[in-house]
Amino acid sequence: MVSLLWKIGLFILMSFIIVAGIAFPIVPSPSVWYQFPNIPGLEEKAKIIFFHVPTAWLAVIAFLMAMIYGVKYLKNKNLDDDAKSNAALQLGMVFCILATVTGSIWAKFTWGAFWHWDPRETSIFVLLLIYGSLFALRSAVENEDKRARLSAVYSIFSFLTVPFFIFIMPRIMTGLHPGSANDDTSGPVVDFKMNANMQLIFYLSLLAFTILYYWMWNISYKSIIIKDKLSRKLIRG
Repeated sequence: MVSLLWKIGLFILMSFIIVAGIAFPIVPSPSVWYQFPNIPGLEEKAKIIFFHVPTAWLAVIAFLMAMIYGVKYLKNKNLDDDAKSNAALQLGMVFCILATVTGSIWAKFTWGAFWHWDPRETSIFVLLLIYGSLFALRSAVENEDKRARLSAVYSIFSFLTVPFFIFIMPRIMTGLHPGSANDDTSGPVVDFKMNANMQLIFYLSLLAFTILYYWMWNISYKSIIIKDKLSRKLIRG
């Protein structure tokens, strides 16, 4: 019953965020609760923060969890930890791709093309290559213990690059993306001139997407564990 209730709550919350994020108007001077303020340099396109930022946030969370469970595997040699790390890695790639796609759509309407090799675009592309290589590594190793060990070590070193490519590099280099070193209008998301209503929707979006990720991760790693156990039984039997 509790499980059903929080799933219904998540559905309602996500529905509200989608409707509010798309339908609530942006005006120069908000006068009612369902209006958002105009943000210089972004205008109507500022609504992308309700969807683009949470997907990028979840990519970071997922890659962090992949590293944490990789460390746990190296410590305990429990293949369930490898399954949890693998599930987080898969979801991290999904949300990283979603962040890239939503960012590219925003770039098309803002800068006139889907891709400009802006520092932030370049950094997320490099992350996709780094973590995409980990999938190639896992598929190339048949022994599950060796695969788990190599994957764990790789995920640790890979995550060390994440703070630099996500939080540091795009802010110290000049670029087109809001929050770049030469940006004197929009600024990074934390400096947006959002009113209380816009902040509420933004933080509710982060919360809802995080809960959604945790739910997906739970289902994913359990299915991987079941699949691995069935595979072992088939090999032995």
